[in-house]
Amino acid sequence: MLTRNCLLLFLWILVNEGSGFSSHKPSSPLGRSRSGRERARSSVGSTRNGAAGFQRVKRGWVWNQFFVLEEYMGSDPQYVGKLHTDLDKGDSSVKYTLSGDGAGSIFTIDQTTGDIHALRSLDREEKPYYTLRAQAVDIDTNIPLEPESEFVIKVQDINDNEPKFLEGPYTASVPEMSPVGTYVTQVTATDADDPTYGNSARVVYSILHGQPYFSVDPKTGVIKTALPNMDREVKEEYQVLIQAKDMGGQLGGLAGTTIVNITLSDVNDNPPRFSKSFFHLRVPESSAMGSAVGRIKAHDLDIGRNAEVEYTIVPGDGGAMFDITTNEHNQEGMIILKRPLDYETKKAYTFKVEASNAHLDPRFQSFGAFKDTATVKINVLDVDEPPVFNKPSYVMDVYEDTPAGTIIGAVTAQDLDASSSPVRYSIDWKSDLDSYFDIDPVEGTISTNELLDRENIAQHNISVVATKLNSPVMTSRVAVTVHVLDINEFPPELASPYETFVCENSKVGQVIQIFSAKDQDLPSAGQQFSFRTSKEDVKNKNFTVRDFGNNTAGIVTKRSGFRRRLQEIYFLPVVIEDNGYPPKSSTGTLTIRVCGCELDGSLLTCSAEAIFLPVGLSTGALIAILLCIVILLVIVVLYVGLRRQKKKETLMSSKEDIRDNVIHYDDEGGGEEDTHAFDMGTLRNPKVVKENLYRRDIKPEMQRGPKPPASQDSSDIRDFINQRLKEHDTDNSAPPYDSLATYAYEGNGSVAESLSSIESLAVDFEEDYDYLSDWGPHFKTLAGIFGEQSETHSDSTNTENTH
Repeated sequence: MLTRNCLLLFLWILVNEGSGFSSHKPSSPLGRSRSGRERARSSVGSTRNGAAGFQRVKRGWVWNQFFVLEEYMGSDPQYVGKLHTDLDKGDSSVKYTLSGDGAGSIFTIDQTTGDIHALRSLDREEKPYYTLRAQAVDIDTNIPLEPESEFVIKVQDINDNEPKFLEGPYTASVPEMSPVGTYVTQVTATDADDPTYGNSARVVYSILHGQPYFSVDPKTGVIKTALPNMDREVKEEYQVLIQAKDMGGQLGGLAGTTIVNITLSDVNDNPPRFSKSFFHLRVPESSAMGSAVGRIKAHDLDIGRNAEVEYTIVPGDGGAMFDITTNEHNQEGMIILKRPLDYETKKAYTFKVEASNAHLDPRFQSFGAFKDTATVKINVLDVDEPPVFNKPSYVMDVYEDTPAGTIIGAVTAQDLDASSSPVRYSIDWKSDLDSYFDIDPVEGTISTNELLDRENIAQHNISVVATKLNSPVMTSRVAVTVHVLDINEFPPELASPYETFVCENSKVGQVIQIFSAKDQDLPSAGQQFSFRTSKEDVKNKNFTVRDFGNNTAGIVTKRSGFRRRLQEIYFLPVVIEDNGYPPKSSTGTLTIRVCGCELDGSLLTCSAEAIFLPVGLSTGALIAILLCIVILLVIVVLYVGLRRQKKKETLMSSKEDIRDNVIHYDDEGGGEEDTHAFDMGTLRNPKVVKENLYRRDIKPEMQRGPKPPASQDSSDIRDFINQRLKEHDTDNSAPPYDSLATYAYEGNGSVAESLSSIESLAVDFEEDYDYLSDWGPHFKTLAGIFGEQSETHSDSTNTENTH
């Protein structure tokens, strides 16, 4: 079966070979005609009845890539390739069309032959390939004979771009004294040509300038050192020219160059060196301590931190007198004076100075010691100096009230120069404005000019001037401190008024108070006080004084059983004596109060009234009793206030029973504007208005007719109120004080009926108001008012009748 299948496949290939579609070039696409497909289809179909068979669906177009050379410089369009279909019989019945990238503008096709040409020169670096679509149609009907197919035209690269260093020029550094092959830097060149086609983009590096110091790897572009021990101090900067050439460096390749600036960085490979081995300096003896008296320098060929130098003085002659430090700006050694110079004592100093690097490189220690030594000689120059006191300062003591002219001390100065000039002394008047002291100009003895008072000035600070006799401008000064010593003028006294108490339950030998003393004499630091009981109080059986020896003393009980009922206050005289000369003493009296105390000795009370309290009643119980009393007082006050509030209620018992308020007061009202004297209830219900109601707040004098009830219409109510206002204005029987009458609707259901004067009828007869007492407690006040008026009226009537 396998043999038969192979045979059938071979026959099918032969059939297709016979009717093939070939192009003008081997790279042209191939096609198959429809007749060829039909023959193949029939030949394949004849095998379907066999043991095995297959069918292949063929395309009418089989496309390959076209290639066009870039940078074509010919005068005619560049031929690209030819399109042909197996349906084209050569009778010009087939037309070829082209579409896609550059169709018509860059590429054109002959519609009859299918030849494709490039109309202009192409650059692969601008666009490497173009994608187009081709189709064969009937020339008469434009009906497609084959489906549209897509193909690619690639631009074939030529070597038209030189390598370029995009990051150049380069800057690099490498330490000096580096071994051969030390990495410096890497350069990279880029070629725009096609790296997949030929050698146009294969770059090779080489050095054009910079040998024999450096080398470059031809493939990677890595630059390395080529010479050992390159010294920065000899040459610091190098300029290397690197070339990159394509075509693998072959003849005809394009090349590009770049510059690499290489700097040798410094290492500590050079020790410091003095320019000379001996330095000679001259220094005045008057130079101040801490000042720079000279400079020396050791030079180091290195730079930066590798050139930092440290200077030290080798122990010897000048090690104690001088010191040396490094100036960080210029690396000079500054010689500093540590002690004062004296020409008369020593005229010259010689010592050695060593200079060394601060930061050593162990790689170069084999070169030798990285230090150098020089000798320094300093000559001390003689200077005319002022006199010198034998002490830097003087302290003298004198007692106050010392007689004037008493010598309290002396100062001494001398001229140390070779001339040894005499010295004269004086007191600077600015330091002794009041002339308390005087000085002998030759001997230098200081004496008092007047009496000194320590309480006024305890310390005098004066300045003594010493002047050379043969050179008045050469002077020196010294400070003299005079302490005025105190004589014992004031006796000691108690430090403060002590408040002392003794507990009733105190024991024998108990210290109940510690006290101290003070003295106005100075200094207070050295004062010492002693305490004792007075001679008159030696037989005191209650208390005694115990001296603790540290300027304090204590009051000690000599018995127990103190009682406030027997004696409340005790007085204890204390004698206090100081250690001055002559010693002074005084007597102070301490007041001791007997008090009640807790068992632990804490104070309860010292008042005499407290002894009448029950025995054993504690403080907490007393506080509880007082708190209960306060609560009872508050309750009583609140109760009395409520009772008074109830008595002030007169006519009204609740807001629902308000009818009218009868207000009686003895002071004159504020007129119509007085709206705060009382509150009038508002009458709201007009249905309860009844006839034949009398006004009971005054005595009726004239008869008035009944008034109809007010209408609920607002105009009727307004007329009604206006009428009542006129009547009140013309009523001579109204009360002789200001009143406020409020008219509105009156409520109903009142047993006492209306009390309003609006509906009161004027009558000429006297009315009995006793019935008000039957209306209840709310009218009690009103009944009392009118009852008094009726009694007064009856009394006056009886009096008239009697007359």
